[in-house]
Order: sequence, then structure tokens, then C-alpha cells
Amino acid sequence: MQKPSFKLSYLHPRFWLLWLAMGLLWLTITILPYKLLLKLGGAIGTLLMKLLKKRAHTAKRNLELCYPDMAQSERDNILAEHNRSVGITIFETGMAWWWPQWRMEKLITFSGLEHIAQANKDGNGVLLFAIHSFCLEISGRLFTTKIPTTSVYRPHNNPVMEYLQVVGRLRSVKLITKRNIRAMISALNDGEAVWYTSDQDFGRSKAVFVPYFAVPEAATVVGASILTKNSKSVVLPYVVKRKDDGSGYHISIEAPLANFPSGDDTADATFSNKIVERSIMQAPGQYMWLHRRFKTRPNKDDASLYG
Repeated sequence: MQKPSFKLSYLHPRFWLLWLAMGLLWLTITILPYKLLLKLGGAIGTLLMKLLKKRAHTAKRNLELCYPDMAQSERDNILAEHNRSVGITIFETGMAWWWPQWRMEKLITFSGLEHIAQANKDGNGVLLFAIHSFCLEISGRLFTTKIPTTSVYRPHNNPVMEYLQVVGRLRSVKLITKRNIRAMISALNDGEAVWYTSDQDFGRSKAVFVPYFAVPEAATVVGASILTKNSKSVVLPYVVKRKDDGSGYHISIEAPLANFPSGDDTADATFSNKIVERSIMQAPGQYMWLHRRFKTRPNKDDASLYG
């Protein structure tokens, strides 16, 4: 994807409030130190989730569905951290789009980069099997301090936000829309590292129903199997975590998944969900529980799990 051109239509009055918000975001992330941004973002997120009642209900319900045997107090702690992360990720997005490189490099540590080096040495592309962590946006910028990367993304419905996110992301990564399978395969065949996620509910198309945490039948896309089956690549689990001490982030890359794809999409989806579960459990409060992960039921007449 090429850098988009600015259009005069983006200055229409209906976008003025958005431009004002983006200007305030730029000013805030420019003048405030990182740890203060974390505190301010956490407070904003806690307030936002009190106002966004449907999203708050979804997050609470997802935790109940995924961790039915977990103590309520523990689920509450995860939910509280999740709510703080909602606000923190606003500032992290601004940081990812506008911070200079030297500020980013101070925040990041890595483990497992040798797995990417070995894959490249063997002539393979790398499918970075990620999850929808609140840190995923900033991790794109952080990761490319070491490795050039291609990211799969969903276009935004608002044209100004689409312009801003594409321009912001193209500072550090190449972009491919999520439906452009051919471009993803081509990038992998060229030996590139490509981010991919499969942990949200994308409907019935190209999905199978397999276990996910304590939910026995969750709609799960099989894109990772399709991509690796049709390209010369390996799949490496990828996790980014915001450090508890407020010093930045750690990105870990695990060894290539063995015998993947297996040729059985259902088995592969079941296996990949286990990888997703393990990745989430490394920092459950930083995961995006506010999406309706189980909105697609095995049978169309099945009752909603969200009430």
C-alpha cells in the first residue's frame, strides 16, 4: 500500500472534532513523559468503560465465559487492568504514529529474535502469529526497530481516521488489507515477516467451530493454515506485553510451530486457539476482551451468549 494523498474533503466541518482530538493527542504525547501517559491513560480508560456500558458488559461476559472456574476477585482484577488499558492504548497509538525513533528504542526489549534470523537463513518467510493485545498498535512501531515487517489491517470506515492510521502505520510497516490473501502470500514468499491474528470472531465464512478457553464451539478462521500452506514460511507465536514497572514493553517470539499446517483445518484451528490462549495468559489484562468473540453461534438459531 502506498502513502495516501491528503484530500481537501478531510477538512469538512463534520471532521473538525476529530482533527481537534488528534491535535490534542499529538500535543499530549509530545510533551508528557511516558510514565505520566500511562497514569493518565489508565484514568481515562477507567472512565470510558463506565460510559461504554455495552463494551464493559461484553468484556465482563467474555471473562466469565473463558474463565468460569476463576475466582471472581481475579476476574475483577483482570477487568480493571483491561479498562485501564483501553485509555492507555489511545496514547500508545499516538506514540506509534508520531514519536521519533529514539524515544521508541528506549522502551523495548526482545527475546526470540534468533527464530526470525534462522527462518530467514533457511529461506522462509515468517508469519508472526499475534493476538489483539492493546499493545499491538505500538508493538508494530517497536518491532520494526529491529525487523522490517508487513502488517495485515482492516480499513477504517471514517475516511480521516483511515488516512491518519495508514500514514501513521506506513512510517514503520508495510500494509496489506486483511482480504488481500495474494499479497500476504507474496510477502511471505519474499521472506518477509507478516503479522497475522485469528483471535476475533469474523463470522462463518472460512471458519470452523472449535474450543476456545471454556467455550466448546467458537468460530475460528483458518487463515494461518491457508497462508502457510500456500507459501514458504513458518509460524512464530508473537506476544507483546506492557511491563509492570512502567519501563516499556517486551516482545517475545517463540520457536516455529511444528507440523503446522497439518492438512486438517479443524485440528489446526484447535491447535492455534491453544497458542492464542497461552499468549493471552501472559498478560490477560492487556487483551481486548471488549470484542464479542462469541457472537457467531454454531447454529444460527442458538441463543446469544451475551444476553
